[in-house]
Amino acid sequence: MNTRENGSGEEPVIRDNRKIDPETGEARSQAEREQAEWAAQAGQAGEADQSASAAGLAAAELAAQLAERTADLQRLQAEYANYRKRVDRDRAMVKEQAVAGVLSELLPVLDDIGRARDHGELTGGFAKVSESLETVAGKLGLSAFGAKGEPFDPTVHEALMHSYSPDVTEPTCVEILQPGYRIGERVLRPARVAVAEPEEPSAGDVADAADN
Repeated sequence: MNTRENGSGEEPVIRDNRKIDPETGEARSQAEREQAEWAAQAGQAGEADQSASAAGLAAAELAAQLAERTADLQRLQAEYANYRKRVDRDRAMVKEQAVAGVLSELLPVLDDIGRARDHGELTGGFAKVSESLETVAGKLGLSAFGAKGEPFDPTVHEALMHSYSPDVTEPTCVEILQPGYRIGERVLRPARVAVAEPEEPSAGDVADAADN
């Protein structure tokens, strides 16, 4: 029975013990028979080594293909993640621009509401409507800024009036003529203010400074 059928993984060992050489027809000596047997065994060992080498090359090739496919998959995942981030960023930007456009159109209305409140004219049903409008604008991220007494900042303030005052030590907003509005860090409109600087030096002070 074949050893493969018996479940053995080993190749059968063929022993050439023939006393007559099949090629020459002459009788073999003991040494010749042993040499023939050794050559047969060496041939089988060489075939086994070739099979093992082929299997090793196939495994190495398979491992290289797996590594290449894994790298491709990782690259695709990274590209998709970057795409999602870019889409989310663009979507947020478009939304912010749309909201900013709508709220910019409402700023004159909010200015009218503010003036009416300052003059005590914000009463009755108009007061409730104005409060609802301001609440909705606040939910959309709109916030007013600009307060009397804060330092003048040209990045968020627009100076419409200028004066000198002994009561300040730096350029200061002494009057808020029109509040500014922003959405998050984005300024929709700067606060329009009256600015006062420290008291203007007199001519004598200027002359003394020049002499020194």
